[in-house]
Amino acid sequence: MRDTLEARTDRDVDAHSPGRAALGALQRRMPFLRRTAERLNRWGMTPRGLLIGYAGIHALLFGALLQNIASGAPVGDVTLYREWALDALRGHWPVVDFSWVYPAGALGPIMLSAIAGPGLYYLAWFALMTVGNLGVALVLTDGLKRRGGYPAAWYWLSMVFILSPVSMLRLEGAAAPLVAMAFMLLARRPAIAGALLAAGAWIKVFPIAAAVAAVVTSSRRVLVAIGGIALTAAIALAVFAAGGGTHLFSFLSSQTERAFQLEAPAATPWVWGEILGLPGYAIYWNTALVTYEVRGPNALRTAGMMDYFMLVAFALAIVGLAFATDRIRRSGVLGESRTRAESHLLLVGAFLLTAALIVFNKVGSPQYVLWLLPVVTAGIALEPGRWKAVARVMQVVALLTTLVFPTFYLQLVAAEPFAAAILAARNVLLVVLFVWSGVALIRAAVRPRFVPAPVSVATGPLRLNV
Repeated sequence: MRDTLEARTDRDVDAHSPGRAALGALQRRMPFLRRTAERLNRWGMTPRGLLIGYAGIHALLFGALLQNIASGAPVGDVTLYREWALDALRGHWPVVDFSWVYPAGALGPIMLSAIAGPGLYYLAWFALMTVGNLGVALVLTDGLKRRGGYPAAWYWLSMVFILSPVSMLRLEGAAAPLVAMAFMLLARRPAIAGALLAAGAWIKVFPIAAAVAAVVTSSRRVLVAIGGIALTAAIALAVFAAGGGTHLFSFLSSQTERAFQLEAPAATPWVWGEILGLPGYAIYWNTALVTYEVRGPNALRTAGMMDYFMLVAFALAIVGLAFATDRIRRSGVLGESRTRAESHLLLVGAFLLTAALIVFNKVGSPQYVLWLLPVVTAGIALEPGRWKAVARVMQVVALLTTLVFPTFYLQLVAAEPFAAAILAARNVLLVVLFVWSGVALIRAAVRPRFVPAPVSVATGPLRLNV
């Protein structure tokens, strides 16, 4: 009897403990929370929900930057963009009058933001990035009519928000939307897609990876090439006409002699050499390049070799992509199935080529994660089942990147292990994604299989299983 009373008392005390009471309340509310989440999800898949979400995200970002926007004092790289724009208006143009670190097309967004004057430069820049993100959402959803594109649009907006310290403040914010739109227009408007890819590549170099993948894999490669060549010719002629022909390709050699930047994946051993206090290892400030770099035994020599490693990896990826494309063409598959096969190879190849530009780069700036965003976003729109896991890993990569910069960047520069561990985890995941895309391409080249897939709004009637 005593044991029974003690057991009952223990149960009563446990049942009325704060933790158990809170758990019980949460369990009672779970159906309500689940229904609320389902309603929000359905609402988000409507034109009104997507547009309000888009506006809300950019309103939050605008509020975070409002003090700088109102004072006319930009932060980060936008400060440099404004200086270059003002110098150009005074008659001293990048590319035309001197060698520049960026391709000539970068003058487009930089000078466009100067139209309203130096005091409103930051506001104009923010508005330009905002319009670019709206363009991506509209193209992904075919003017808000294609329901299958809504998850991809929300993914784009979520990644822009996570990476907001760079997505709204770097040139990638202008180039990446062009690449995302090009992927979605490639099948229907190949010449326009080629022009968009060329425009992106003349702002920042990374879209060249997507352009190469498109030319190799697309059965409409001639039109893609025509669009890209036409825009490239227009930019080159404009630069030559302005007298800057000798500086047109100066961006290609502007950083060939530099050391490893602190965040570069290949710089990880030297970062940890500094943390462990090994002789000769150090993190230092490069005044000329305005960035932190690493030094140590063989650091400069290894950094010099990375250019060759990148070229080799890029070339091997192109060869593999061409081989896989040829296998598909020889298989005799036609129609919708062939279109989806080419689309699959385009996405995998573009991801592999772009990842090679990151993994083997001497620079590891946080905005480089945006290079992969257009490919993954297009993957969610065109092959959601295949790219769901990659998209989740990319969200982790984006979160770790923002934790590195700007959240714990001062601690990283001070060689604190916690911040360095976050950076190392980010870099490891980038290497894993690079290896994954290489394996996916090899499988597509060695063992292509075409299997009918169930009809769905997002994927269409057929899917290539590799």
